[in-house]
Amino acid sequence: MPPRKTPVFALLCSLACAALLIAALGCSSTSPDEAAAKQAQLEQEFEKTMSGATLEGSFTMDGREDATPRKESYYISSVTKLAGNYWTFQTRIQYGERDVTVPVPVHLEWAGDTPVVTLTDAEIPGLGTFTARVLFYRGRYAGTWSHGERGGNQFGRIIPAGSSGQ
Repeated sequence: MPPRKTPVFALLCSLACAALLIAALGCSSTSPDEAAAKQAQLEQEFEKTMSGATLEGSFTMDGREDATPRKESYYISSVTKLAGNYWTFQTRIQYGERDVTVPVPVHLEWAGDTPVVTLTDAEIPGLGTFTARVLFYRGRYAGTWSHGERGGNQFGRIIPAGSSGQ
């Protein structure tokens, strides 16, 4: 027969469980104003980092996993927040034989401190309809893309404005 638990033991167990739950949920003392200020700072940093930057990298195509990734380049003259989570990227897109300069409206979500561009069945003039999910973090980007029946992955470096890598 197991030993009887005392009320003090049960109380201590309850308190330990509550402490673990609070820690797991990441409860913090950040006020709504502090959270809004931090989010505004993240958005300003993203806008500054991306405006004038070049995304230089590669993309793959599903079904051609053994092929060498193809080069891609995006020059972003400016990134502007519109309203809510909607932004516009003024972008020069270069891949394959394509080279167009267009505004690209995107939905931007945040995974903590990481911006993630979401584009769903969006018409890009001169290129067609695209869907993409691309994240940006510490000088790199990576994501997925699709264009009609084709799709794949994309990845590369963010070269800041004025950098010698541009």
